[in-house]
Amino acid sequence: MNTEFVAYYNNYTPVGDVLTLAICMVFVILIKTTYINRTKNFYYLKAMIILLFTAGLSDLLYNVSMNHIGEIPPVLHYIPRAMVHLTIFANLMLYVLYMKEPMNLEERSNKRYFITALIGYVAVAAFEIIGPIAHIGFYIDKDLNIHKGFPIFPVGYVFYVGMVLFLFIRYHDRLFKQVFNALFFTILVSMLIVFLQQRHGQSSYTVVTFTFPIYALLYLVHSNPYDIESGALGRNAFYDYIKNSHDRKRPLLIMSLLLEDYDSANNGYSLEFISIIRYFVVHFFKGTTLFEMSGGRKILVADINKNPDYREAAEAAVEQFKKMYPLYKIDYKIVAVEANDELRKGRDYLTLLEFIEDKMPENGIHFADEKDIKRYLDSRYILSELADIHDRMDLNDPRVEVYCQPVFNIKKGVYDTAEALMRLKLPKLGMVFPNVFIPIAEKNNYIRTLTKIILNKTCIQIKKMLDEGYAVKRISVNFSVFDVRENDFCHMVETIITNAGISFSNIAIEITESQNESDFEVVKEKINALKGSGIKFYLDDFGTGYSNFERIMELPFDIIKFDRSLVIASSSDDKLKAMVSHIAKMFNDMDYAVLYEGIEDEADEARCMDMSAKYLQGYKYSKPIPIEKLTDYFAKTV
Repeated sequence: MNTEFVAYYNNYTPVGDVLTLAICMVFVILIKTTYINRTKNFYYLKAMIILLFTAGLSDLLYNVSMNHIGEIPPVLHYIPRAMVHLTIFANLMLYVLYMKEPMNLEERSNKRYFITALIGYVAVAAFEIIGPIAHIGFYIDKDLNIHKGFPIFPVGYVFYVGMVLFLFIRYHDRLFKQVFNALFFTILVSMLIVFLQQRHGQSSYTVVTFTFPIYALLYLVHSNPYDIESGALGRNAFYDYIKNSHDRKRPLLIMSLLLEDYDSANNGYSLEFISIIRYFVVHFFKGTTLFEMSGGRKILVADINKNPDYREAAEAAVEQFKKMYPLYKIDYKIVAVEANDELRKGRDYLTLLEFIEDKMPENGIHFADEKDIKRYLDSRYILSELADIHDRMDLNDPRVEVYCQPVFNIKKGVYDTAEALMRLKLPKLGMVFPNVFIPIAEKNNYIRTLTKIILNKTCIQIKKMLDEGYAVKRISVNFSVFDVRENDFCHMVETIITNAGISFSNIAIEITESQNESDFEVVKEKINALKGSGIKFYLDDFGTGYSNFERIMELPFDIIKFDRSLVIASSSDDKLKAMVSHIAKMFNDMDYAVLYEGIEDEADEARCMDMSAKYLQGYKYSKPIPIEKLTDYFAKTV
């Protein structure tokens, strides 16, 4: 028997392989007891752990068998040895496949690396099988001599580790620096241990070195550590949990507790308050998971299959929480919703919760129903359409329609002005009104695009009516402060009016008074810049909120629009009527024309005429109509 190899195998210690088996079992325990991001790569990682466990066990069996040469058939030496190498190389091949996603490899590169890794594995596997038979690899002859043969393992190891290092170096800029350093140097440490072993005639710790990269991936990529105090997982874990539940069609109850003001002050949660949250998690539901999001939000997710009486449990939890409110005085909003097939991502549920909470009072509790989800899905669809309208930037986009409400000129006794109003006509929803889509457009910075379209279409229709001989004095268009803030606001307005071929005096701009000092200065600058062109300016919604007379006096408005609330107030009390009348007379005396909105009957009309009105607008005269129907109200010039 070859004494060199006998010494080599006698030098073996099972500590490394036993440690490998123990570490793999710890990995399994961690995966089972903590929340793991179950992406496609996670299943690669699970396969790597299984392969590594198999490699450690095979290495134990192989080295034990080598102590019984001549006592057992040679094939019982070859099989565990081949299993060690094949599982290790399969582990390395999976590592190469794993790294394609975090490194965002292009399809062509991805395919090339996969084919290269597969060819390498097939070559190694073929050699491990054929080597003992053809006597070109490891084998034991009839005299019980051990022959090393071609060193396939070092070659295969260098091949795969080389591929991994090449990927790291070639695409290092696609990984966050700290993540790159952690993964790269973990591989180098593993290589160093294997190299030092070989230098000292050892192989006991080869398999265990492959646990290092797996631990790094588990820690850096897949771990979602629990908050020690509250037992909550993080935002990414919530996203992954929802995705996997949707894929498995698992019904869920999602309950959100929002403590926005409390958490935004960076006070943190008291231990007593955290203990109460833990109590809710374990007392009212079975098999729940708690997630801590940003902005003071905690989300409890319960499996409905494990909680058939979830509705009663949720109501009981809410009632208990309400009783605890006086102890802490922390303002809250609670929303509960069942998982819906049309909401596939965790982000969908977060935006749904925010959508519902926007309409809720503080210390409100709401159990969402199908109507809430439909309204949310509608708003999401509206947002997608607004984004498309914005991207296309077609000033004649058919989805944006202009409606107008005629304005009655008291002195002339005719309709010669009107207010342009936005409407959306969308394929799936039909007509959508401003109170629905304007907040969405303003929140997502699409309002300016809509305003440009409305202004353009209004100017085109004015030109058409003028050409047909109608007496159009002007039509007003509403502009938000978001529009006015833009540096090219004046240029945009002038360009659209000029391109339509109408006079600047045919257009009026309606602006709502701003409470913001910087916005006020911007509005003042833009009005002064356009005033000389002939464009008229309206102050919209006077009487709502706080009206600053000093600021109004500084702005060269032409018409002050009194809000419907002042019309209603003037009908309810003589003192209020006198106040509204005196304010209107004051504006009239300073050459501001007063327009009353919301005139609905003859009593409103008579009262407002008695209060210095020059223009009247409201349902008494006309509801908003398509701009093309203004010809039913405007007279033709003789």
